[in-house]
Amino acid sequence: MSQKKVYITDSNCITPLGFDVGSNFDALLNGESGIRKHHLFENQNPFFASVINDETLNQKFIQEFEDQEFTRLEKMLLLSLNALVQNHEITEKTAFILSTTKGNISALQNQKQLPESVYLSNLAKKIADFFAFKSKPIIVSNACVSGVLAVSVAKNLIRSGKFENAFVAAADEVSEFVVSGFNSFQAMSANPCKPYDESRDGITLGEAAAAVFITSELSQNEKFSFEILGDSSINDANHISGPSRTGEGLFQSISNAVKEAKILPEEIDFISAHGTATIYNDEMEAFALNRIGLQHVPLNSLKGFYGHCLGVSGLLETVISMESALRNTLIKSVNFEKLGTTQEINVINENQSAEIKTILKTASGFGGCNSAVILRR
Repeated sequence: MSQKKVYITDSNCITPLGFDVGSNFDALLNGESGIRKHHLFENQNPFFASVINDETLNQKFIQEFEDQEFTRLEKMLLLSLNALVQNHEITEKTAFILSTTKGNISALQNQKQLPESVYLSNLAKKIADFFAFKSKPIIVSNACVSGVLAVSVAKNLIRSGKFENAFVAAADEVSEFVVSGFNSFQAMSANPCKPYDESRDGITLGEAAAAVFITSELSQNEKFSFEILGDSSINDANHISGPSRTGEGLFQSISNAVKEAKILPEEIDFISAHGTATIYNDEMEAFALNRIGLQHVPLNSLKGFYGHCLGVSGLLETVISMESALRNTLIKSVNFEKLGTTQEINVINENQSAEIKTILKTASGFGGCNSAVILRR
C-alpha cells in the first residue's frame, strides 16, 4: 500500500527583515541583513545580533489583534500564525505543533520563582487556546533542530492518520540567558558571522518566528505545494555541545531522508544548510555532504542575514527555501568570500537564477542532534 502524500502549502515568517515571506525574500535579494550592533542587556557588552524592533512588533500586533497582554515571543508567534489560520479551517483532526528551543526564557529575568509562562506547555496552550485549536498542542523542543524536526513530526502524525493537517509554528528570541550561554562557550563572533568562510570565528544570534501549514489534501486554493518526500533525525551522541568530527549524525540523517524519498543524491537541486559559522559545525557539515556525494550541489546558509535563531532557524530557512524555488532564485550565502572547510562544498556567493525542484534542508544542534528534510515542488 502506498504511503499517504503530505505537503506544505502555506507559510509565513516574522523577522527583522519583514513581517511576511515576500518582504523577507525581497530584502534577501537586495543583500539586506537584519544583523546590527546592539546593547540590549546591562550586564553584557554590545554585540552583533539580528533583533526585531519592539516598536514595529507592537504596531503590527495592534493592527492585527486587540491590544492584549502577551509576551514579546507570544506576539511573534501569534503574528506568524494569524495569516495561516485565516486561510485554513481548524477541525478536530488539525494538529498544532509548537517548536522552540527556549520559549519565554526572558520571563525568568530577576525572578525568584518560576513564572507560569516559562513552562513550554503553558506557552503552547496559550497560543492554541487563542486560535481555538481543538486538539492538545504538541511541543517539539530539541535544541537547534527543533524547527526542522517539527516538520517531520507533522508529516508522520498525518501519515499515521491521527491528524489530517497541522499548523507548525516556531519562535525564539535573543535573551540575556542565551547570550550569556554562548558567551560562556566563547562561541559568539565579534563581527557579523561568516558561514563557511576561512575567517569565520563564531555565531551571530538572531530571533524570528515562522509558521507553515501541512496537509495531506490539496485544494484549488493552495498558494503552492511542496511534498515532504523524506525526513530523518539522528543523534551522533558525540558531545554536549560539539558535533561529530566526521558528520556521522548528519550523514545518517541525510542518507535516511534520501532513502525514504526514493531519490538519488544527484536529484537534489539545492541545500539549505545549517551553517552557524563556528569552526567545527561548518567543517562537520562539509564532511557529511561529501560522504553522501552532495559536495557539488549549490548550498547556502542564511545565518549571515538572520543570525542563528535557535529552534526557529530550521523552519524559517525552510520557508525561505520554498520561496527560492517558487521564484527560481538561489540566494547567496552572505559574508562568504573564500571557502574555509577542508572538504569541498558549493557555497553560493552570488544570487543566481536556477530551476529548483528538490530541496534538502538540514539542521544540527547541541547534544548531537541532527535533522534533514527533503521537499519537492
